[in-house]
Amino acid sequence: MSLKIIVLAKQVPDTRNVGKDAMKADGTVNRGALPAIFNPEDLNALEQALRLKDKYPGSTITLLTMGPGRAAEIIREGLFRGADGGYLLTDRAFAGADTLATSYALSMAIRKIGKFDVIVSGRQAIDGDTAQVGPQVAEKLGIPQITYAEEIQSAEKGKIRVKRRLERGVEIVEGSLPMLVTVNGSAPECRPRHAKLLQKYKHALTVTERQTASVDYEELYSSRPYLNLEEWSVTDVKANVVQCGLSGSPTKVKKIDNVVFQAKESKTFDSSDVDIEELIVELISNHTIG
Repeated sequence: MSLKIIVLAKQVPDTRNVGKDAMKADGTVNRGALPAIFNPEDLNALEQALRLKDKYPGSTITLLTMGPGRAAEIIREGLFRGADGGYLLTDRAFAGADTLATSYALSMAIRKIGKFDVIVSGRQAIDGDTAQVGPQVAEKLGIPQITYAEEIQSAEKGKIRVKRRLERGVEIVEGSLPMLVTVNGSAPECRPRHAKLLQKYKHALTVTERQTASVDYEELYSSRPYLNLEEWSVTDVKANVVQCGLSGSPTKVKKIDNVVFQAKESKTFDSSDVDIEELIVELISNHTIG
């Protein structure tokens, strides 16, 4: 049995290096001020997809990402590790999208891709930490979902079997295909780039990237169509522009505080009743809780 797998992946700002210019005045992330990386839990999701591909010969993996032109790097990273192709949703109309607008755009793109068996995504992105996009995509597509996955154990005979990692242990659940699965950071790390795949796909570019490239590889792209990464706009996926980007995002940021902790401000508490009581009193007095 072979599977058609879609991996939802996102290029995110590296929030481990947040500075004073990390946010714009309108409450959106200033992505130009931070280095861009492959969302960590999406890499965990990609590894689960690759393991399914290893287990079921003939399976294919398609990456789907939404973002500016530079987000095509996410698709290349997937190709270097064993994915088969990908699509970049990029359009000014998608800018500023919250989880609702993002899940709408992704669901419209998935409908355009067509038939699939499994959609895999990270539990959440480090720039938002909402864990909402995956489940919302499932709802919009009308398919079941399994969240907090640590391992996809099997996907055959119309059923999928998943180990979930919860706060107080693990559980094994089964569901019917097609299914959307969100993967925890506790799942196995993604395998590194494969040298042969890196050589094969290192020149894979979108149309926009080829137009701005300093070297003309027109003959190369004509003879090797797998190097042509597809870009889709709002029109391409037949999305309602009103439901995309800021116009389709009911989430509004009221206020942003940039808090920087200094090492000298740190305190160490042990598990004694006295220390715990002191900590609670301090948190209540400074209105952190209560």
